[in-house]
Amino acid sequence: MSTPHIPPSPDTADRTSWELNDLIRRSGFSTPVHGCERLKGDASNRTYSRIQLGAGSVPATLILMELAEPEAFKRSEEAISASDFPVTELPFLNIQRYLRSRGLGVPRIYDYDVKSGRLVLEDLGDVTLWDAIAGAPTERIENLYRSALDELVKLQGDTTDTAPSQCLAFGRRFDRALLVWEFEHFLEYGVEARNEAAVSPEPRRKIRMAFDRIAEEIASAPSVLVHRDYHSRNLMVADGRIRLIDFQDALVGPLTYDLASLLRDSYVTLEEPLVDRLIAYYLSVAKGPLQDPTAFRRLFDLTSLQRNLKAAGRFVYIEKVKGRATHLPYVAPTLRSVRRNIEKYADLADLRNLLIPLVPELA
Repeated sequence: MSTPHIPPSPDTADRTSWELNDLIRRSGFSTPVHGCERLKGDASNRTYSRIQLGAGSVPATLILMELAEPEAFKRSEEAISASDFPVTELPFLNIQRYLRSRGLGVPRIYDYDVKSGRLVLEDLGDVTLWDAIAGAPTERIENLYRSALDELVKLQGDTTDTAPSQCLAFGRRFDRALLVWEFEHFLEYGVEARNEAAVSPEPRRKIRMAFDRIAEEIASAPSVLVHRDYHSRNLMVADGRIRLIDFQDALVGPLTYDLASLLRDSYVTLEEPLVDRLIAYYLSVAKGPLQDPTAFRRLFDLTSLQRNLKAAGRFVYIEKVKGRATHLPYVAPTLRSVRRNIEKYADLADLRNLLIPLVPELA
C-alpha cells in the first residue's frame, strides 16, 4: 500500500496548536498539550516527537509518529516481496495489533489520523538496548541480550492460538529473490557507489553466482515470523522488559535472520565468547526445527554475512541518495564482521578473493 504524501511537519510552536490538541483529545486524553519536542531521527522517512501533557496526566508523555511517502528504495523492496494478502490498512497498525495479541512488547496505539498521517503512541522512553549496554559489565549485557532472545523466541513461537491470516506479515516472504535483491543492493552501493567505479563483467558474474548460492542456502532454512530489523536500536528497555519498535516490515523469513540482526549488529560488536553463549542459550529456549549446532551455526554465519553486506550497502545508499552521512562510520565495522564469517568457510574462499580488491575490509 502506498502511503499518501504528507506535507512537511510544522514547527514546534504550531505543534501545540488546536490541531494537535484535537488529535490528543481524540486519543482519549483530556489534558491539553503542554509541549512537543522533535526527537532525533533515524534512517527512515518517519519523524517522531514527544508530547508533554498537562499536569496530572497519566501517562505524562506520548509519542507522535508522522508518516511520509515511501522512498524509492522501499518501493523497490516491496516490488520483490509483494504481499499475498490484500493491504487494506496501514501495516504498522495491522502488525502491531497482531504482535500485541501475542503478548509482545509493542507500543500501544492511541489514535491514527489517516488524513494527516499522524499516530499517537505509547512513550517507551529513550533507553534502547544500545544505550543500556553502553559501559555495562558483561553480566548485565548478557542478561539484557538473553531478555531480547526471550522476546525473539516469543515472536517466532507457536501461532496456533492466534489468527496469522489476519496479519499482513504472513503474506510476505523473505525468500531467495529478496535475499538476492539485497546482495545486488550491496554491489550497487556498497561496492560501485562507494568506489565510484563499476565492477568488471566477469568478476561481477562470479560474485553474483556465489551470492545466489548463499541466498539459496539461507532461503532453504525453516521459516518463522521475522521482525526484519531486530537490533539494538530497535529494542527499547522499558518497564523492566524488552519492547519492540519499527516492526512494520515484518514478514516470514529464515529462522536465523533476526538472530543475526541482533548478534551481528552493525552498531554493536559483541565479544565472540558472548556470541557463542547467546547462540547456545537461544537454541536451549527456542527448541526449533534446526537443533544440530554445527548446521545451525553455519546458517547463522551465512545469514549474518548476507545481513551485514546488505547493511553496508544501505549505509552508503543513505549517504549517496539521501545525503546523510550519519551511518558511514558503521560501514567498516560491519564489513569486518563479514570478514570474520567469510574467512571461516573454505567454500567461500573464492568469493572472498573476488571481493577483496573491491572491499579492502575483507582482506
